[in-house]
Amino acid sequence: MSNNKYTVLITGANRGLGLEFVKQYALDNYEVIACTRKINKKDALHRLQASFENISIHTLDVENFLSIDQFAKTLTKPIDILINNAGLYPNSSFDDINYEAWLNAFKINTLAAFKMTKAFLPHLKKGELKKIASLTSKMGSIDDNSGGGAYLYRSSKTALNMVMKSLSIDLKPHDMSLITLHPGWVRTDMGGPNGLIDVDESVTGMKRQIGKLSIKTTGQFIAYDGKKIPW
Repeated sequence: MSNNKYTVLITGANRGLGLEFVKQYALDNYEVIACTRKINKKDALHRLQASFENISIHTLDVENFLSIDQFAKTLTKPIDILINNAGLYPNSSFDDINYEAWLNAFKINTLAAFKMTKAFLPHLKKGELKKIASLTSKMGSIDDNSGGGAYLYRSSKTALNMVMKSLSIDLKPHDMSLITLHPGWVRTDMGGPNGLIDVDESVTGMKRQIGKLSIKTTGQFIAYDGKKIPW
């Protein structure tokens, strides 16, 4: 049994930002529940787990809502922080639209974060910190959109922003604090090699914003460096 004071659940934990979240929270002695769609015992997540006693790895496919419900039923411990990190970036343009992929983008980038929040709300209520962080993107800001295109990704992240804003109001009576985070343009598989910052800088910043989050600041759309982003 772990004696760690706090527990964090992270989706999409096998690579990129999710993997860095696992590492940084493990270093801070949190009990880390690292969720990944497929178990691969040779991946970077399992190599990281070998260095820590406070990381547990679980199969969780956020695209499969039954999978979310089943995992929520089997998990009995309180959760202090839920990080909705799992997501995808489907390419699209005005001349290249796949409507099935568009629906799937909404399911994974928007609906899954709501489903995770609802399924694990009982666990969060039992936790001390009662915090939910969802990774979005500046590309989901309507005010900031000056480039057009990216219809699938932009719209699914804009919808996520609205869902989290509504949840921040509906869950306030439960002392639940929510934050919607823009990680910056990060050098990851999703962000590509031309990103402006590394994963450690992005996650260090986002983790700092989660740490500062309180019921007084719930419902904000903030970048990793603390700057508020217009909706």
